[in-house]
Amino acid sequence: MTTSGFAPSSGDRLLVRRLSGTTLRDRLPTLTDYLSRRSTLPLGQRPGWLSVLQGSLQQPAYALEAVQGDKVRGYLPLAYVSSLLFGRFLVSLPYLNSNGVVADDHPTARLLIDEAVRLADELRVRHLELRHEEAIDHPALTGKMESKVHMRLALPDFVGPLWEGLNGKVRNQVRKGEKSGLTVHWGGVDMLPEFYTIFSQNMRDLGTPVYSRSLFHKALETFPGEAELCIVRAEGKPAAGALLLHGKGVTEVPSASCLKAYNPACANMMMYWNLLTRSVERGQQMFDFGRCNRDGGTFRFKQQWGARPEPAVWQYYQRTGKPFSEMRPESPRYQRLIRLWQRLPVMVTRMIGPSIVRGIP
Repeated sequence: MTTSGFAPSSGDRLLVRRLSGTTLRDRLPTLTDYLSRRSTLPLGQRPGWLSVLQGSLQQPAYALEAVQGDKVRGYLPLAYVSSLLFGRFLVSLPYLNSNGVVADDHPTARLLIDEAVRLADELRVRHLELRHEEAIDHPALTGKMESKVHMRLALPDFVGPLWEGLNGKVRNQVRKGEKSGLTVHWGGVDMLPEFYTIFSQNMRDLGTPVYSRSLFHKALETFPGEAELCIVRAEGKPAAGALLLHGKGVTEVPSASCLKAYNPACANMMMYWNLLTRSVERGQQMFDFGRCNRDGGTFRFKQQWGARPEPAVWQYYQRTGKPFSEMRPESPRYQRLIRLWQRLPVMVTRMIGPSIVRGIP
């Protein structure tokens, strides 16, 4: 554990501790308690994800903790992403919808970023990527990406207003799914084989390397009762599936897929309706559909449920190498690889995909 900091005009010195390994594990309950004081806390921002990512994706985890006396004043989670194909990166955080600096005030946030920049230099990464929702002013953060948005829907107290707020086309598609004999099931690790069958095939069709099954297994295991799977079956066969994360006031769906063969039966529409009703029944205030590019097909799908765009501001400290925009999977330079990936057998993509995607920032 290393520390850095400065002395305020009065009181205890404000320090930043760099946590990893056993020191990080020992401080996770304290960091979780600090974040839990917020009025809302998505499950995707819980510090326990650092152990999930490190255990499943083999990405070394760091936590920068700002403390003043015995009080936590700020927190920044980081994952070290490394591969021979893409290089080295420091990210807060891979896979999840939103992360970055959490701090009581701007001086504390600035101190955390100072330490993150030092760590990026020590690890000799190409860039540091902080997935914020609002920009934080810092001289080292000279790059910014704002092409993505978070799609979120404020939830009512009961299901009735939710249904009434949908347009006629969406309601008809949900009814079609119900009349098609589709059934909805909820579970955890026991339903992971069904979910991964759907998810891995859908990722292949999109031309995207698939995450390992262990990522979802570790998440479900780490957050029992808060992370769960939804599976839609057609005549007993898996047709659609989603991972649902229930946080404090917010439910997120970071991964969801539907097999193309069941699109005519509206399996995906039925699934999302059940994801929403599940969240309402748990008393949640907000449903987070996840991030997407503005005005794309995924954007329009989420918008039809009433979701509204909110900012996603990814900030960068660029150290070396190609600009951060060229390292994103959606960059034009990867379009040929995407088309080639779509032609591979699903079994092959399950074998080699996880080792590739864990090295993508």
